[in-house]
Amino acid sequence: MTAPGTAAFCLRLLRRQLVLAVRRPIEIANPLLFFAMVVALFPLGLGPAPDSLAEFAPGILWIIALLSNLLTSDTVFRSDYDDGSLEQLLLSPQPLFLSVLAYVGAHWLVTGILLAVVSPVFALMLGLPGQALGALFLSLLIGTAVLSLVGGIGAALTVGLKRGGMLISLLILPLYMPVLIFGSAAVQAAVSGAPALPYLAILGAMLSLAIALAPIAIAAGLRISIDA
Repeated sequence: MTAPGTAAFCLRLLRRQLVLAVRRPIEIANPLLFFAMVVALFPLGLGPAPDSLAEFAPGILWIIALLSNLLTSDTVFRSDYDDGSLEQLLLSPQPLFLSVLAYVGAHWLVTGILLAVVSPVFALMLGLPGQALGALFLSLLIGTAVLSLVGGIGAALTVGLKRGGMLISLLILPLYMPVLIFGSAAVQAAVSGAPALPYLAILGAMLSLAIALAPIAIAAGLRISIDA
């Protein structure tokens, strides 16, 4: 199969996943609702003092974004596994490691980008200074792509299990930690007036590494889960 044919196949697969996601709006709304509810609860626990909220805002926002992403990781391949489409994908002549990028890309588009877009609103609710909003948006934009790729590995390994959500958390949560550390550090640097670009560059390096390695791991995990 030619490279253009492979690219067209992956684009059709991406469009299909996006159409299915739009038809299930609750799956798009769940991470956003979770994000909003937890942001609203933090002032009740930490107190309404603006200085206290602003101090913890970078870590709070990134932790919530990570958990929101983790909340939907289990669904990346689940519906296609249930209706048998995933087995047909494994039998396709198209390279599986490229096809899974369409699934991960759709997950990032309907969760990561949306979280990055709405995050400045919630950041202002927590008193985050305005000069840090750009760093927050960029760090979430890059970081959630890494989270989706890493989460895809866990989703592939547990897709054959009826209740794989907790197992996904145990498998991939340690791999999420570097993204959380450097993502929140980028926002904290912007708050203090220091340059956030070094931390964003590290997140970009993580994304490059994840794009190179995660699709291969996801494809192997799917084959293991289907053959098991």
